[in-house]
Amino acid sequence: MKKVKVEFKNVSKKFNETIAVDNISCEFQPGTLTTLLGPSGCGKTTSLRMIAGLERSTSGNIFIDGEDVTILPATERDVSMVFQSYALFPHMNVFENISYGLRMVNTPKEEYSEKTFNTLKLVGLEGFDKRMPSELSGGQQQRVAVARAIVLEPKVLLFDEPLSNLDSKLRRQVREDIRSLQQTLGVTTIYVTHDQEEALAISDSIIVMNKAVIAQQGTPRDLYNTPNTKFVADFIGDSNIIKCSITANQGKQFDIKIENLAFKINSALKPIAQPSVSIRPDKIKIGADRSDKSIPGQVINASFVGNTIQYQVKTNVGNLFVIDSETQKSFKKNQNVFLSFNESYLNLLSD
Repeated sequence: MKKVKVEFKNVSKKFNETIAVDNISCEFQPGTLTTLLGPSGCGKTTSLRMIAGLERSTSGNIFIDGEDVTILPATERDVSMVFQSYALFPHMNVFENISYGLRMVNTPKEEYSEKTFNTLKLVGLEGFDKRMPSELSGGQQQRVAVARAIVLEPKVLLFDEPLSNLDSKLRRQVREDIRSLQQTLGVTTIYVTHDQEEALAISDSIIVMNKAVIAQQGTPRDLYNTPNTKFVADFIGDSNIIKCSITANQGKQFDIKIENLAFKINSALKPIAQPSVSIRPDKIKIGADRSDKSIPGQVINASFVGNTIQYQVKTNVGNLFVIDSETQKSFKKNQNVFLSFNESYLNLLSD
């Protein structure tokens, strides 16, 4: 399959007075899997549907492989979409479902048969060609939906919350299958989900959307380790947001204070009037003894969850969530403790 780029230039979409997508510009790089991630109503599915041609943008332009497809109908865009509901034809068997698109464009029988059987093998459903959708598990139905999309050899493959109907264990397996298949084919893929773990696990790049705009774009590692805003820090995984003060700033180097503790951190962000930092709960050390870089607190809740203990700790900078991998020794409710921060894990936020 040809690797192509998809591009948004100042794209907006309105439904009456409601702004679903507000003047966004971004690129989906050739051959990569990019996830549109965000809460319900943020504009991610509308963006996907505009790429598919199922919605037309109110303003701006959409390009696929350098071609402006903004006003092209869905049938002329050479994209395939896997829907949340799978949308399989219940009266057709697996072979008929997968080959349907090829048959609709009058592909010779020998050719569509060969492509269908090759695709069945690719998605791990060899020998399932005569089964009806009702005879398949949820995961198998999802694979049929994927096979029906990729058999057409589209320039762009779109997924709209494809795993939402599966249980958690099966979701992990199917998302790994989708990622492996995408890498094998090298097709440019755009994937919509509200599940942060799912996005982190399968993506080359993630575009986080909030309130119809792009909040931040980057690799899964970048977004997890260096979120730019409180929203991104809080939305992707668990994060503690702590107010701080900036005592000095030179270029990307910041001297900050949390309570009476001084830290030196690096950030590409511009300083703001009321700054905050984020830190992941597993990057806070909890102990019974005070250290040079610790603040006092009191345990208000402790939960043993197998390989870790999760604490809620009351401090002067707010209630902090702490995850401790030391499970042999634990702290009790109302016990006084000290929390230590490694400055390399503190991340400055822009709002």
